Amino acid sequence: MKKKDITILLVDDEQDIIEIVGYNLKKEGYNIVTANNGIEGLEKAKKHLPQLIILDVMMPEMDGIEVCENIRTIPQLENVLITFLTARGEDYSQLAGYDAGADDYITKPIKPRVLVSKINALLRRLSVKPNLVSENVVEVGNIKIDRDEYKVYRDGEVVLLPKKEFELLSLLSSRPGKVFKREEILDKVWGHEVVVGGRTIDVHIRKLREKIGDQYFKTVKGVGYKLEI
Repeated sequence: MKKKDITILLVDDEQDIIEIVGYNLKKEGYNIVTANNGIEGLEKAKKHLPQLIILDVMMPEMDGIEVCENIRTIPQLENVLITFLTARGEDYSQLAGYDAGADDYITKPIKPRVLVSKINALLRRLSVKPNLVSENVVEVGNIKIDRDEYKVYRDGEVVLLPKKEFELLSLLSSRPGKVFKREEILDKVWGHEVVVGGRTIDVHIRKLREKIGDQYFKTVKGVGYKLEI
């Protein structure tokens, strides 16, 4: 998707943030829609159906967490990317953001060029989609996953994985860039099986990093993991 076809909704009650961030993203070639509070932001999200929403956390009328939760219930906005841009950098605030359904969390202050770089990287997820070769064969970047044979290929080379490592990789690769919370991973990979503890996921991720490549897996502290291509 070309930048001129991408609409970004910027929701913040600080006018200087709206102007600075909006100016730099417009300069980058994106279409920018702005809102000054949570309720207005929710209304404009429904009207414009943007590809990305940038939310402040602390806002009048309706805070960013509540806006994010509401957006995630709207079918037309099911695939919209949401990132918080806020001065609230505490761990509990970030956890609340991810729990509400955010894709990323950026803390202020941040230099405009760095912010634009982060936004560009976030929007690249729109073009990074799993390629369904057949019903049970999926390709993501240079990784190919054959669910029938429980085999993984990296650059054409076979990487043999135990069942749980394979299922964990398969889950993460189903939505590249999406942060999978630890609870979701446990539920979808281990289900009702007895799990010794939360460290189980960490151990399997460590082994995947050793076999697939450390650069593919990112830890979101206190939340979970995601696959980056």
